[in-house]
Amino acid sequence: MAKKRIVRNEGSDESKSEVNGNGKGNRNGNGNGNGNGKNGKGDLAMRILIFIFWFLMVCGGAGAQAAGRAQSGETTMRSGGWEPSAGHAQIQIWPGVAPDAGLQDRVGPERVETSGKDELIAGRRTVGVFNVTRPTMTVYSPAGKNTGVAMIVFPGGGYQDLAIDLEGTEVCDWLTSRGMTCVLLKYRVPNTGPHWVEKCKCQVYPRAPMALEDAQRTVGLVRYRAAEWGTDPHKIGVLGFSAGGHLVAAISTRYARRLYAAVDAADEVSCRPDFAVVLYPGHLRLHDENFGLNPEIRPTRETPPTFVVQDEDDPVDDVENSLVYFEALKKAGVPAEMHIYAQGGHAFGLRKTKFPVTDWPELVEKWLRTIGMIAE
Repeated sequence: MAKKRIVRNEGSDESKSEVNGNGKGNRNGNGNGNGNGKNGKGDLAMRILIFIFWFLMVCGGAGAQAAGRAQSGETTMRSGGWEPSAGHAQIQIWPGVAPDAGLQDRVGPERVETSGKDELIAGRRTVGVFNVTRPTMTVYSPAGKNTGVAMIVFPGGGYQDLAIDLEGTEVCDWLTSRGMTCVLLKYRVPNTGPHWVEKCKCQVYPRAPMALEDAQRTVGLVRYRAAEWGTDPHKIGVLGFSAGGHLVAAISTRYARRLYAAVDAADEVSCRPDFAVVLYPGHLRLHDENFGLNPEIRPTRETPPTFVVQDEDDPVDDVENSLVYFEALKKAGVPAEMHIYAQGGHAFGLRKTKFPVTDWPELVEKWLRTIGMIAE
């Protein structure tokens, strides 16, 4: 996901004037704290009128400022966390506290940020979710004929935030229109997977791979509840963008052992995906002079069939991320298909542009037919 300007909530101290009966900081009656009843009542009424006037001015000013920001195209932010569209509900993936929760960076409450006019993608704004500490999945049922396929979607965001619309809900709209169940994973961020730190010019790994824990748990849950959701337990795939593309590679190669203690029966079933789609991934290539694959990603013959897409001119995650992963898949004997395009950049999701790379959804549909996931 392309880098975004992060707006932080900054606290402010409120000035308070103390109202007491000693004549200091006092507005009662005669100024000495001993005003008579008549003057006290008049002052009370006046204070009420002043408060109402102040309240209207503050609210009106805030509304005008918000409207001004919207009209000027600035980045806007709201607290309260992300919620799916009407008719859909988030499901907590952990029955209690998530594993390694104590190791996650201390952050503020979950918040949603809408990009400004200088960060449009295909002429539209994007929505990011920050400070996710309670991971959830949202299930979107297929429209029309059900193919039995379930696709778990991992939005990108550099393991700092989640591009929840561009690389999440919009993907689910496409999948459900093709008869597939979409499961949108809101995994924990920030710094829950490998991430680039500008200060040291290096890639840093978290103390615990919390995003991968969330991915393992979700694949197991989707397989465990397949009958309930009308999906085939042998047709569960994963699809991810940017950092989410790295997460796809991670769950595709690190499924044999859970990274956390089992919490219920869902953790007793396999969390191996049946197929994988990797789009403009990051964190797969070593950041040194060696043209090598991240040693934590080790494909084997059991790694699921994989589809890879990236642009040669990607300015955020260079194309070598896809090249080294594809080479490793090939050496391991994994059925893999890769599409490299000359232009298109990074973080385009499903939004159509003038570049051919944005036709990738049609290619994925054809590929799913060739590997027997959906009927011809």
